Amino acid sequence: TGLVACPAIDEYLNNTIKKHEYTRPEKEQDRVNHVDVTDAQTGPIFLTYRAEEEISALIDDWANQYRPVYNFTAEDGITHTCWVIDSNQTINKLVNAFAEVDFLYIADGHHRAASAARAALKRREENPEFTGQEEFNFFLAVLFPHNQLKIMDYNRVVKDLNNNSTEDFLNKIKEKFSAEKYQGQGSYRPEQRHVFGMYLGNSWYKLEAKPGTFDENDPVKRLDVSILQNNLLHPVLDIEDPRTDKRIDFVGGIRGLAELERRVGKDMEVAFAMHPTSIEELMAIADVGQVMPPKSTWFEPKLRSGIFIHKLSD
Repeated sequence: TGLVACPAIDEYLNNTIKKHEYTRPEKEQDRVNHVDVTDAQTGPIFLTYRAEEEISALIDDWANQYRPVYNFTAEDGITHTCWVIDSNQTINKLVNAFAEVDFLYIADGHHRAASAARAALKRREENPEFTGQEEFNFFLAVLFPHNQLKIMDYNRVVKDLNNNSTEDFLNKIKEKFSAEKYQGQGSYRPEQRHVFGMYLGNSWYKLEAKPGTFDENDPVKRLDVSILQNNLLHPVLDIEDPRTDKRIDFVGGIRGLAELERRVGKDMEVAFAMHPTSIEELMAIADVGQVMPPKSTWFEPKLRSGIFIHKLSD
């Protein structure tokens, strides 16, 4: 159970709210324009924090005592249940409890957060007498404790083998990974870090990164998405920048491994099933001010846009 609230833009600007992804200016500007025209934020930024028993107890106690104001299932099958906390005493307890939380982390919504900050700075320029208490100084967010979040696998599919035969491709992979054909039933889902599933030629393979292929002391380089990129996608398949290369696509874990098999049977040559990045890995990278590789995390379930609206004018 999360908390919908409006954190201060200044906490984003001073890095109390930590980031782990780069943003693209053109995508930021699109969202700034949307916020300016609507004078509102309609999509919450997904934040997490290291779980605190007091906060969880306050939220759970309220949810257990009071009836929700909304309780519905969206077309994607996700049920949304919403309560309004209208007790000043409980609100003050939550505010005081969050004062003990050192940092918040953006789980999902880096472009929304960056555009909220840009929109606020623009309005501050337009209103030099601002006090900091105007609504445009805050942004819509939903906050979940880290132990209630689920990061799903974010898988990869690639269009071709970069002019390699299947045999050559497998031999090149074996320079950095142990590789064996999966003998079990159905799809192969990796169960631990540094292990990957690969679907090629109607067969699943288990790949495991060999020692020395990554720096275990570097929080970014030891990520599975980095290991695959640095040891296979780039050197073997010549995918230098997965954000811009048209030969690679990404499949969120919510769609299952059957979707990887379907894509390989349709328009792709090879698929890679990833072990999910952990929330602890995300926090470790944000804590040292580094950035995760693109398409590292897929969060479920996501709060629907439009359920909550934050108006920027009083």
